[in-house]
Amino acid sequence: MIVVIGGGPAGLRAAEVASENGTPVTLLDAKPSVGRKFLIAGRGGLNLTHATSRERFIAAYRAPGAPEGLWAGLLEEFPPEATREWAAGLGVETFAAGTGRVYPKEMKAAPLLRRWVERLRERGVRFLMHHRWCGLEPGKHGGWRVGFEHAGAGGSLEAKAVVLALGGGSWPQTGSDGGWQETLRQLGVEPAPLQPANCGWEAHWPEAVSALEGTPLKNLALRVGGAVARGELLITRYGLEGGALYQLGAELRAQMPEPRVEIDFKPENTAAQLEARLGPVSPRNAWAEARKRWRLVPGAVALVEASGLLLETPQQLAQAVKACPVGLLRPRPIAEAISSAGGVRWEGVAPSLMLRKLPGVFAAGEMLDWEAPTGGFLLQGCLATGTRAGRSAREWVS
Repeated sequence: MIVVIGGGPAGLRAAEVASENGTPVTLLDAKPSVGRKFLIAGRGGLNLTHATSRERFIAAYRAPGAPEGLWAGLLEEFPPEATREWAAGLGVETFAAGTGRVYPKEMKAAPLLRRWVERLRERGVRFLMHHRWCGLEPGKHGGWRVGFEHAGAGGSLEAKAVVLALGGGSWPQTGSDGGWQETLRQLGVEPAPLQPANCGWEAHWPEAVSALEGTPLKNLALRVGGAVARGELLITRYGLEGGALYQLGAELRAQMPEPRVEIDFKPENTAAQLEARLGPVSPRNAWAEARKRWRLVPGAVALVEASGLLLETPQQLAQAVKACPVGLLRPRPIAEAISSAGGVRWEGVAPSLMLRKLPGVFAAGEMLDWEAPTGGFLLQGCLATGTRAGRSAREWVS
């Protein structure tokens, strides 16, 4: 028997693949139902994957210490096209939005999850809810004895292979609370500390910026060091949120304790073009004219004015608008993050996704040390690693 621990997308996909040839599979989850984080992600329409080039897809994944070609191989084994075919096989049609994000036509997660679970039950996958994993011991006849807590009592299952898919540390109310880290340490596997990813960052705002809470900043470019991301931001009471910021989380964490970004509010224009559009102006009226002629929104104006840069000459103004510095303090707490970085280190993981110190134990999803931006890359990564882990576990048993 194969035991899958964790009922998120990676665990469900691992159970699906592992059970393809009739191999007995049991799935444990500490919560009363599976796919809880999956359903929360679906509130915005359930971004399943992304319709973009394979090169961009591979480049979206950050996995410190991972072997070269890891993500290329994972995405070849279960590419974005396969995700759409898989959804279609569950009776869920998908479409690609203009942004490249792929959604179910119903824009809901519940129908897909319901049909997914039905398929697994039809294949004989056994679901044990309210079962919290608490450890592994060598089994009586090889394999592993999987320990769990249920209804205030302890118990165990014998398994020839185990797939761990317990998620990262974000949205702990769904079950992804990172509690598995200590259990793995007791088994001799030291994970990298979990950190918030795809999250907002705090800043010390002057009153003029704080007053603009909820103001969106669209069509901009962010720069952190040599990395650049296009997208949008949102001014919040504590700092900044938004897809452009989420893409640069790793670079910002590397700058701690003094992270900072530069915002280009006019990425479609060069500084010279902005200066030409402004024309000759007096220093007294330069900033007022620039705000009007460059059509700067109130949020951009407030951030430029809070930067402390000189705003007198056309050159100074263009530079401020093209590279407005914003000092940040820290990321928001991991419980608020969309996803997390850190987890099981790649040097301890074989290409099959088996933990080298625990033969027959495989890992999938966010508990592995990788991160990716929002936009379909996260869920695709969970499905791809779940596919590899489920197939590897099935092959190990056979």
